[in-house]
Amino acid sequence: MFRYLSKSIVLLLFSVIILCVIYPGAVWVIGQVFFPFQANGSLVKAPDGTVVGSRLIAQPFTKDEYFQPRPSAASYDASASASSTYAASNYLLRNRVAGALGPIVKYKSGSKAGRLVAPDIEAWFQQDKFQGNPHIVAQWADLHNAVAQAWVTGDPTHGSYVDAWSKAHPDLVAKWIKDNPSTPQPKAPDLAVLFFENFSQDHPGMFPSAITQTGADGKPQTSIQPVKEGSDIQSTFFDMWRQENPQADLQDVPGDLVMASGSGLDPDITLENAEFQLDRVAGKWADDTKRGAADVRKQIDQILQANASAPFGGLAGEKFVNVLEVNLELCKRYEVPK
Repeated sequence: MFRYLSKSIVLLLFSVIILCVIYPGAVWVIGQVFFPFQANGSLVKAPDGTVVGSRLIAQPFTKDEYFQPRPSAASYDASASASSTYAASNYLLRNRVAGALGPIVKYKSGSKAGRLVAPDIEAWFQQDKFQGNPHIVAQWADLHNAVAQAWVTGDPTHGSYVDAWSKAHPDLVAKWIKDNPSTPQPKAPDLAVLFFENFSQDHPGMFPSAITQTGADGKPQTSIQPVKEGSDIQSTFFDMWRQENPQADLQDVPGDLVMASGSGLDPDITLENAEFQLDRVAGKWADDTKRGAADVRKQIDQILQANASAPFGGLAGEKFVNVLEVNLELCKRYEVPK
């Protein structure tokens, strides 16, 4: 029995040495010698040498000077890679896509060809009527309770604003509790629809939006205020505007501009997507650098073409560009925007 036990122990030690020491050590050496960039996470450095990210993982870019990646259901968190799992019938998916389209979509034909739809959405919204009935905001909240609740939970300032509103309107909250006895102590999301209904009556043709202003101490302060124009209105009410204007001929947009990837971390966008964003990016860089917009656009387009590549060495599929690498090229060319 001891003979069998000793053989088992020798086999175990041999396996541990091979599989836990020699094999991973060999893989590490091969990786560091022949593929050091990939083996260390494909980390990308800024012109000053600091690591700014990985070319394998998307990250958000909010300034207009930069190309933006695909939407992310994981908020670009590499530790929480996930898709939204929304079904095609889920209005939350339709709302997210419509929200992305509102500020960017343009007319395809007619007297307004090439012009943004956004100003017409704002003008329509300010009339405060949907399908002939008043109070657009109230109708929006009634039709899409989950979206109204998502607005409340989507930003801490939104929840605080609704909490302050509920304290200022105890009679309305008390009536809501009477009508909903199963929720005796409602939270801000529970009161979302009631809040928007009351807001719509008090501020017709307006929507609560975060406004950042400079305070008395010179520091930026963000507060919720009624607004009648802006990206929030363009995004939130594009779908309702589209329902009332089905005849409007609108330009198509690249699918990956509004649709998230399965992982939520796709670092690449199609060249078509990048070219769709080109006017915005070039226009902003032209303003920052005081250069001609046409020249800047041509230079940035050259950067896109130089960094574009298709799978299998260009043998299959359409061309993609890595968002982080292209944005770094812009920084090298024009310096980091302030």
